Amino acid sequence: MANPAPPHTAAAPNQPRSRTDLFVSFTLLALQGFGGVLAIVQSELVEKKRWLTQEEFVEEWAVAQIMPGPNVVNLSLMIGGRYFGLTGALAALAGMLLLPLLVVLSVALVYGQFADNPGVAGALRGMGAVAAGLIAATGLKLLAALKANPLGLRVCLALGLACFAAIALLHWPLSWVLPSLGMVAWALSYRKLGS
Repeated sequence: MANPAPPHTAAAPNQPRSRTDLFVSFTLLALQGFGGVLAIVQSELVEKKRWLTQEEFVEEWAVAQIMPGPNVVNLSLMIGGRYFGLTGALAALAGMLLLPLLVVLSVALVYGQFADNPGVAGALRGMGAVAAGLIAATGLKLLAALKANPLGLRVCLALGLACFAAIALLHWPLSWVLPSLGMVAWALSYRKLGS
């Protein structure tokens, strides 16, 4: 049974038809997500399948990021669990891992043969640049969802910039930055929602 939508957002208009639908959908997502999975996941789950609203996606993605493990795997577990409980979470997880695991093992075998080739190294650098661009574009798309956040757009942007500065510029460990800024965001939200 689906969990109700938070009171400040409308419920997503669609949901997965079955556990098989979850498995196939997350398999296809996983096969598309080389390096820049956020853009693909947001597009598929919010815009195409409409299993989540933009606001729900931002909230679920935020939780998936602070949980241990890969973000999109955490998100698949949460979405599968939301609609079909434990068996749905396992179906979504299997979709995220089964076929991609076989692909990665195959690529590793091939890469071992051609790792010293300059063309292969250049192609990998190019894919990294494309992935960075996809992530930046999706971040800009998701800014609109912050309007519904209790902290407001300015505070959210300030926290995001503080996180970027601490990690990218000051090279502080992620394990210190996220809990610290997370506690600040939690306290500000608690204060704002409590008044």
